Parts: sequence; C-alpha cells; structure tokens
Amino acid sequence: MLLILTDTLISVPVSPNRRDSPKSFMPRYEDFSINTIIGPNTSLKGNIETGGFTRIDGSITGHVNARGRVVIGERARLKGNLSGTAITIGGVVYGNVIAEEALVILSTGLVLGDIITRRIQADDGCLIHGRVLVCPNEESWSHAVSEYRDDQGIKSVLPVFSNTPPRAEHPRGGGHFKVEPAGKA
Repeated sequence: MLLILTDTLISVPVSPNRRDSPKSFMPRYEDFSINTIIGPNTSLKGNIETGGFTRIDGSITGHVNARGRVVIGERARLKGNLSGTAITIGGVVYGNVIAEEALVILSTGLVLGDIITRRIQADDGCLIHGRVLVCPNEESWSHAVSEYRDDQGIKSVLPVFSNTPPRAEHPRGGGHFKVEPAGKA
C-alpha cells in the first residue's frame, strides 16, 4: 500500500526550556507537514524526491532525496542513497546518508554506507559499516558535500570508461579477438 498524504499537519509540543523570548511561559508548537508515507508491505523501485516530512516503513530500491525530515521505520529497507534535513534511521539503509542538520540511528538501525552530517546520535546496539564524517562548521560541510557529489558524478560515468577492453568478432567468424591500442602489436 502506497499512501501519500499532502499538507497534513501534526502539532508537536516543544520543550518548555526552548522559548522565543525569556518572558514567554507558554510552550511553543512546531508544525510538521507530512508529505509522504510509504507504508509497510510496500515495495518501490526508482528514485524518490519529496518536499517535506517523509516516513518510510516499506522497501525501496533507489535513492531518496527529501527536502525535509526523514524517518526510516524499524522494518523499512532502503537500497540506495538517502539525503534529508534531519534523518532518523530505525531500519536498514544500504547506501550513503547525507543529513544536513542531524542524524539519529536507533538501536534497531543499520547503515551500510558512508555518512555525512553536522550532528550524529547513534544509540547503543545500532550498526554502522562505513565512514562517518561529522562537519562542525559551514566550510567543512560545504567541502564534504561537494566532494561527495563530485565522487558520485564520477562513479556514474565509470561504466562508460571501464578498464575492460572492448571485444570484437573475428572477421572470418572464428570467435572473438582482443582489440589492442595503437602501437601495440
């Protein structure tokens, strides 16, 4: 079942110690617009781009790029790269993760890939297999993300420039022969 909700608001109370001004004694509420929910027993193949809060409880093969918060549920499986503002992982992510603000990996979470974030919280029992890069300032963040995107761009064209030499049919039909570069005989 694929369920996509648009402009659904959830009000979440913010802790009383976080106030707009010292004179304010009323708790402030933040609204989260839930844009996408991918339910359990749902399997998708392909890349997904969302504009807000995204919750994934199913299985996805492809990249997920969210311009908001992302929650990967405990039974969710993602085989592809994941990017978002603030990400919480309770399931399995087999790919790289870029969290612009913060990343939380719950005790049930598993990340098989590299992580780039500004802040990370890894609960006891979670598993991470990959490089973890925490960028404390804007300069290091910009450099790390730029380097990552350059690397991804290069990897996307590598199959075109593989080291495997091309093979061609022998003109008399006797099988294959190897094409050598000019100057080598």
